[in-house]
Amino acid sequence: MSYNPNPLYAAPEDWRAYSGVLSRRVLAFILDYLIVALLWVPAAIVLFFVSIVTLGLGFLLYPALFVIVAGIYFGLTVGGPSQASLGMRAMGIAIVRVDGRPMDFLTAIVHLALFWILNSVLTPLILLAGLFIERSRLIHDLLVGTVTVRTA
Repeated sequence: MSYNPNPLYAAPEDWRAYSGVLSRRVLAFILDYLIVALLWVPAAIVLFFVSIVTLGLGFLLYPALFVIVAGIYFGLTVGGPSQASLGMRAMGIAIVRVDGRPMDFLTAIVHLALFWILNSVLTPLILLAGLFIERSRLIHDLLVGTVTVRTA
């Protein structure tokens, strides 16, 4: 069986598709949150002007603005045709579903929400799980039914 670097919708069986995925995920996480932080700034400026037009009601969205920006970013990128965010593409990885269906917006949002919830409860253990679970899957990957594979 030859290794195909192009991500398919189904998770490949070749072990090379999962080699070095954990370290790439950590670097992709850092890149993605730098991108989300950069996207948050113009969103905050737009929300400021929307808040003035709505007589201050828009200011109520400021506490949740980072979550909203991150949700839209990951929903559109991970749930899009490339099945990877910009940071994941830079690191040469993508998320695929184990059942063979393509990632959609809702699955990407659920994946992100479970990551945040589990990371806040099990902070260091969430990455340690990838060392012991097959295919370097993390706990939220198991719950959603996804796996991260190399594309390069």
